[in-house]
Amino acid sequence: MEIEVASCSQKGAAGGGAKGEVRGVYLVWQDLTVVLPNFANKPTKRLLQGLSGYAEPGRIMAIMGPSGSGKSTLLDSLAGRLARNVVMTGNILLNGKKKRLDYGGVAYVTQEDVMLGTLTVRETVSYSAHLRLPNNLTKEEVRDIVEGTIMEMGLQECADSVIGNWHLRGISGGEKKRLSIALEIITMPKILFLDEPTSGLDSASAFFVVQSLRNIARDGRTVISSVHQPSSEVFALFDDLFLLSGGETVYFGEAKMAVEFFAEAGFPCPSRRNPSDHFLRCINSDFDAVTATLKGSQRLRDKPTSSDPFLDMATAKIKAALVDKYRRSKYAKTARARNQEISKIEGLEVEIQSGSQARWLKQLTTLTKRSFVNMCRDAGYYWARIVIYILVSICVGTVFHNVGYGNTAILARVACGGFITGFMTFMSIGGFPSFIEEIKVFNKERLNGYYGVAAYTLSNFFSSFPFLVAIALITGTITFYLVKFRSGFSHYVFFCLNIFFSITVIESLMMVVASLVPNYLMGIVTGAGIIVSEKTSN
Repeated sequence: MEIEVASCSQKGAAGGGAKGEVRGVYLVWQDLTVVLPNFANKPTKRLLQGLSGYAEPGRIMAIMGPSGSGKSTLLDSLAGRLARNVVMTGNILLNGKKKRLDYGGVAYVTQEDVMLGTLTVRETVSYSAHLRLPNNLTKEEVRDIVEGTIMEMGLQECADSVIGNWHLRGISGGEKKRLSIALEIITMPKILFLDEPTSGLDSASAFFVVQSLRNIARDGRTVISSVHQPSSEVFALFDDLFLLSGGETVYFGEAKMAVEFFAEAGFPCPSRRNPSDHFLRCINSDFDAVTATLKGSQRLRDKPTSSDPFLDMATAKIKAALVDKYRRSKYAKTARARNQEISKIEGLEVEIQSGSQARWLKQLTTLTKRSFVNMCRDAGYYWARIVIYILVSICVGTVFHNVGYGNTAILARVACGGFITGFMTFMSIGGFPSFIEEIKVFNKERLNGYYGVAAYTLSNFFSSFPFLVAIALITGTITFYLVKFRSGFSHYVFFCLNIFFSITVIESLMMVVASLVPNYLMGIVTGAGIIVSEKTSN
């Protein structure tokens, strides 16, 4: 079956079916199957097996299941973010229409909070607004949108606090997660995807994050979130539940009715147990072997009166029984009927807003300003290296101080020039950790349609240009006049330009390495190896 994927935010209203006119985006997926093909003598693996469901505006849906159940795969399938090495079949419709997704078609909040730690919360939201909002908005309108978004996510108290990095104490994990959500809802998308937004948060922070999502959904937006194991308070905030295990549907429907389904299936949830804990315990078959071992141990033999059903029946059998019972249940019948009803909604065609609405020049100036502010505030980006450059220049200048102009001084001058240019270029590796962080931000923002590669590359060069010029001038001036190279301003300019272009080339090389090898240790080794091999060949 040909893959047809549609997704994006809708700016207009969608006309409804029998219930009258409705607003928002109705997302429907039918017989969705994702397969990892046979590769390198490995068997074909089904990641999702014929899933069907729907998501409605004004409601928040949780995709839940044990690790490896297919939560992220389903989320990526709906958002159009599947890896290229998998094959998807099935239909995905928005308001009854099939469309293909481009970059930036929908708002997607990743599990990892990737942001520039040197910026404040307000600055981060403001830069995001300037990168994505239309140019015809005035500064006052953009400022109002920024402040409104900050208020909507409850970030007023930390609005002027830095996000934080390795040397700056920043905001809490819950505030970072809410900030990540704020960056995506600033364009007022009609559909929002989130990959485990409560991961790594305490129960209180997780509750406030999901409460914020609930408020977003109540504004008529469609919110779909994968979640691993929420607390009972967080679980109560979800409207709909899609429970997965091994890529199969265990339950789909209203979250509050899931407890009733499990009870009817013969696996009731104890009165004082968290429903999500009970669901996952029923369908997680990863530890069946461990359970069997415990069942055969002497300790359990001595307690034959144990009433725990999970010690008497393998979880894989429980999951299979639940999957079968759901297929024949009234909940599945209701879901199929609603799926068919929503898929036939006739409304305004969903407009796909691919990427940012800002002009390319505005993106370039905004990125340049943001990058320059980050470089100025990050002590490890250029400032630490500038200090080292000054110290090394003074040391080299004093060692080769006034070597003279005779024939015997030629080798000393060559050694001095070679050491300065070689050391300066090799020290560019020191900025690799900062390059890695910027590349992570770039990858996330590019996938969400903030800007393109050309704007980012040029902005990075323009923002680093003053620092590279400062390094070349400071190093060249100290060394040139201490060593007393050949007099004349033109020779001094040539000496500084030689240092400047050498550093610029290596800085660009390390940015390329950071984009290809996004690992700190391997990136350092790769960059150093390339530089050493280049120096050796010359």
